[in-house]
Amino acid sequence: MKKSTIAVAAGVLMFSTLAGAQEMKKAEIDTVFEQGEVNPYGRFFTGQTYLNMLSAKDDVFNAPIGNVTFEPAARTNWHKHSGGQILLVLNGEGRYQEKGKELRVLRKGDVVRIAPEAEHWHGAAPDSWFTHISVETNVSDNRTTWLNPVTDEEYK
Repeated sequence: MKKSTIAVAAGVLMFSTLAGAQEMKKAEIDTVFEQGEVNPYGRFFTGQTYLNMLSAKDDVFNAPIGNVTFEPAARTNWHKHSGGQILLVLNGEGRYQEKGKELRVLRKGDVVRIAPEAEHWHGAAPDSWFTHISVETNVSDNRTTWLNPVTDEEYK
C-alpha cells in the first residue's frame, strides 16, 4: 500500500506518493527558518525544492522574501529578474552562475547581489542540501522571466 500526502502551498494543491517526485523530505541542514512546503514553482527547477515565503508581496511592505531549500543537485532554470535579486546563504553548499561568467560556490554567510536583467541560475551542490533567502528588489518593476533548464554540462 502506497502512502500518499496532500499539501497546499501558495494556493496550489500538491498530491504525491512515496514513489512520486513531489515527496517531502526534511533537509539535513539546520537554519533559523522553517523549510517550507514543496515549491509551487517547481516547473522552473530541476530537482526538488521547498519554499517558505517569509514576507509576501503586498501593498504595505512590497518586499517578497522567501526561504528556499534545495535538495542535493536541485537548481533553478536560467532566469532573470527585471528588478534584480539578493540571495543570503543560510546553510549548505550551493552554486550560482551568471551567463558568460565563472561558476561561484556558495557557503553559509555568502551574499549574492544580482543586477536587474542578469541571466543566472542558482541551486545546491551535487552532494549537499542548500538553503538561501531570496530578496526581490525594486519590486514595483520586478518581473521574473523563466528561461531554459540548466543542462547537466552547465551545472558541472
